[in-house]
Amino acid sequence: MSDNVLEIRNLVKDYPGVRAVNDVSFDIKRNTVHCLVGENGAGKSTLIKILTGAVDRTSGVVLLNGEPYCANSPKEAKEKGISTLFQELNVVDQLTVEENLTLGVEDTLFGFLRKTNKIVKIVEVLKNLEPSIDPHQSVSMLSVAQKQIIEIAKAVASDADIIIMDEPTAAISEAEITKLFQIIKGLREKNVTVIYISHRLDEIFALGDFVTVMRDGKHIETKPISDIKDRSELCRLMIGKTVFECYASPQDVSSETILEVNNLTNHKLKDISFKVNRGEIVGFYGLVGAGKTELAQAIYGIAPYEGEILFNGVKLIPSPSKAIEAGIALVPEERRSQGLFTILTIRTNVPVMNMKKISKGGIINSAKERMVAQEYVDKLNIGTNGTEKEVSKLSGGNQQKVVFSKCLFADADLLMLDEPTRGIDVGAKSEIYNIIRKLSQEGKSIMIFSSELPEIMNMCDNIYLLYDGKLKASLQNNCDINSEMIIRIVTGVE
Repeated sequence: MSDNVLEIRNLVKDYPGVRAVNDVSFDIKRNTVHCLVGENGAGKSTLIKILTGAVDRTSGVVLLNGEPYCANSPKEAKEKGISTLFQELNVVDQLTVEENLTLGVEDTLFGFLRKTNKIVKIVEVLKNLEPSIDPHQSVSMLSVAQKQIIEIAKAVASDADIIIMDEPTAAISEAEITKLFQIIKGLREKNVTVIYISHRLDEIFALGDFVTVMRDGKHIETKPISDIKDRSELCRLMIGKTVFECYASPQDVSSETILEVNNLTNHKLKDISFKVNRGEIVGFYGLVGAGKTELAQAIYGIAPYEGEILFNGVKLIPSPSKAIEAGIALVPEERRSQGLFTILTIRTNVPVMNMKKISKGGIINSAKERMVAQEYVDKLNIGTNGTEKEVSKLSGGNQQKVVFSKCLFADADLLMLDEPTRGIDVGAKSEIYNIIRKLSQEGKSIMIFSSELPEIMNMCDNIYLLYDGKLKASLQNNCDINSEMIIRIVTGVE
């Protein structure tokens, strides 16, 4: 039998305008912990979705235990020996541990559950992994790490050859991380290979046997962890020799503070304080789980918090409607589900955050509505054959422009942009960047929450670095800024 449990050859995945996985080839050896690293947008998630049957490959070959492998769904992937622990755990809190362990694989007779050897086997696997978990207790009483152990037990009991773990430590404590690491190392003795995805480089060196680095959809390197000299070398492999567009400082920097955040704390954020000046572009950079989205949601009034937020010198009431009234708008991370009414037209989407400007006595002025929509189609160069086009039929970049239009029509003084260019092509990114710069020149303040380092370095006057819910550093931007040092900070190395 080959030493390789998985062989990936010339794998490609194309989306409209974007090649997410670009001719990727590497092997994963049996009974190892194989780490997969790279910045957001490197292609890791798409690669994993192909392996788990969530998306179809465009071309390429995958061999599992030397045989051609293709799964049309995560369920089929599991049947063929590949199980996945996603960041969002697939457990049902209202059921018991035992019921969760057997969910989807129950044995029944005339509609009644039967306690067969299959159930006994799965419970026995759980007992070997973590004896402290009672099979009869409710899952709602367990910690995140214990819920992960339940999923690991299901995967091991199903005779999985490979278990993929996507950021498994993002929401658990140090003590739980230690226990999880012990279990992962023990899986090798059970002939299980682990593909481990993490942005925390310390974890890669603590756990991994091999590491694969991806960048811009391409395979950069696969090598034993023992052959990597230090974290700096791994950082360089992740970043590469990408030439960043040189940051251009604004001609006029206002000293007027528009937003002041003092000691912001909640379930994710830990004592965060900063200021934003009028006309300034401020960037918040961090990797998955750093707290970027939670910070934006707290300022916008979606998430509860302790501390104080002042906008134009007035204390904000935690409420999205109050934030909009004050002059704050949010472009959310998930534009389709959170930022747009996709079944409606451009005309009906654009004015939705400021309906009083196009209506009187509750009656919408259709002529004004059409005029406003056309104004923003022209202003932001939205690619469409008319304002009556459904937003769902626009490209990702043009959908994002519609979200921007909504926020601009709301007369916002502060725009918060959460991953503003995620999932859009290079041309659309460039147009979005130009819009952001123009808004800044017009006196709008911009906060960019991004996990793309080039985006932050190209666009922002000041950069705040987040790690594990904490504000770890504040940097004034210039062309000499040290990208390697930034990666070290946001991965918890220093």
